[in-house]
Amino acid sequence: MPSSRRSGARRPRAALAVGAFARIDRDRGRRVGVPEVILGEGKSVPHLVAILRALREGGSGALVSRPTSAQRRAIQELVRAGLPITFLADGRLVRLAGPLGVRYRAGTAAIVTAGTSDVPLAEEARAVLGELGVSTVHAYDVGVAGLHRLLAAVRRLERRRPEIYLAFAGREGALPTVLAGLVRAPVVGVPTSVGYGRGGAGEAALNAMLQSCAPIAVVNIDGAVPAALFAAQRFALR
Repeated sequence: MPSSRRSGARRPRAALAVGAFARIDRDRGRRVGVPEVILGEGKSVPHLVAILRALREGGSGALVSRPTSAQRRAIQELVRAGLPITFLADGRLVRLAGPLGVRYRAGTAAIVTAGTSDVPLAEEARAVLGELGVSTVHAYDVGVAGLHRLLAAVRRLERRRPEIYLAFAGREGALPTVLAGLVRAPVVGVPTSVGYGRGGAGEAALNAMLQSCAPIAVVNIDGAVPAALFAAQRFALR
């Protein structure tokens, strides 16, 4: 059996242990083509602060999604203390400066929303892709209630030759299916928690996308970050 040195294989970096409560997967970018993204929701403020400090001391960058208001206040204190941190997508994403352990080739992803209410999630996905170095084009509020808007947007977007589309829609969730019938690139449907009454909170949109007669992929309700990471893998250099 050849050694990893002889075979050219790279030994994975050990996880970064932070106290007894976190083990950060610093090798994920090289291994699967996307970095680990730290979810703010559900973490205590001291735990998130300790994770960011440990990553900075270890020379790594980071993305933090969906920080709570208390976490954002604590992160602002870190910024004042000198940590190079940027808030993106109206605070839905936090970027700690430093390498994310993954490289991407040139390419473009398109982001489309059915309505204006879907824009915050779309901007979250666009911020993730931008921080990973993937170019994006977008068209917002072009849902199927006014199909002429979508047709005009598709003509504009297709001139940029996007290699993947992310389609955000709530209510009846029809946009990804219609879009997939118009473009050559793969479409990822992102059901959003926009809507009310029976099947509200994104459930009707999710069910509709899962029943799509056009070939699409579907992520969970409000899954902007998973959709962005899935799209980024198309451009990852291994």
